[in-house]
Amino acid sequence: LIIFAEITPKVIGATWPERIALPAAYPLRVLMTLFAPAVWAVNLVVGRMLRAVGIDPAKPQQTRLSLEEMRTIVLETGHFIPQKHRSILLNLFDLEQISVDDVMIPRNKIEALDLATGEAGLREQLATCYHNKLPVFEGEINRVIGILHVRRALGLLQREDFDAGDVRELLVEPYFVPSGTPVFRQLQFFQENKQRLGLVVDEYGEVQGLITLEDIIEEIIGEFTTSAPGGSESGLRWDESGEILVDGSISLRELNRRLGTSFPLDGPRTLNGLILEALQDLPESSVGLRFGPVVVEILQVEDRLVRSALLRLLPEHGVASPESRDQADDMAASA
Repeated sequence: LIIFAEITPKVIGATWPERIALPAAYPLRVLMTLFAPAVWAVNLVVGRMLRAVGIDPAKPQQTRLSLEEMRTIVLETGHFIPQKHRSILLNLFDLEQISVDDVMIPRNKIEALDLATGEAGLREQLATCYHNKLPVFEGEINRVIGILHVRRALGLLQREDFDAGDVRELLVEPYFVPSGTPVFRQLQFFQENKQRLGLVVDEYGEVQGLITLEDIIEEIIGEFTTSAPGGSESGLRWDESGEILVDGSISLRELNRRLGTSFPLDGPRTLNGLILEALQDLPESSVGLRFGPVVVEILQVEDRLVRSALLRLLPEHGVASPESRDQADDMAASA
């Protein structure tokens, strides 16, 4: 019974589901019709026995799947769901587990307009800015007074002279986001408040970073916007020798996603923070650390920060292939 009536038919059915199920539907239909009275009688007896012990079989039983169970179902779908679709579903499951701090543009990379620089500085910043919307502060980044739509300020560049007051008239109210807000909840806040950009602030009101609607969407479907000048994240790939040069401020989640690494994410969020935590001291250049199969060699230290580091994959692990990088994308959320 186990070999010929259980295991073998199940293996055959799982191997060729449509080829077996479609022809089997016709005899099953006949058997269901023939045995309908017997099935009805058995269900009647069982139903009365269950009611006698206080169980109502007619009451619908709700079966709820947890996020982890749904994640497992998606991972085990194999070739039934395309690779990209599976990656999007896995990223959706993780929006509740990550916060805006994991997605935001860090403070030191925010492109902003400083009103205290005078007319010459304002002209230069407006003429060379890369983004359409800029946070505007006065003297210090924590003193944000508004958000400027650069297109509305292009007319100022045509004038012979203008001052900070002219720029103030074009500003809109800034939108602040508390640090630690879950990404999915922030997506809802953006939708409810008709916003696309927010400044992440900590409990002391200091600016920690900037998050946009595009950043959250990229967490779901992958990168699609154009990288800012100087951004190296879009070209994250191991070279033929299993090495890559990265910026110290790069996100550990980004490294895990793009390179298939497994840096811990329960502590620091950047490579610089991970190195500082591991060394418990200000690092020096030419110092190397090992995190699993990856060796991190510090190349440049400036202003108490790791500016650049060389990641080297140990020879026995080899260079990550495109297929393994695709699998890493699937598991980015669980990382």
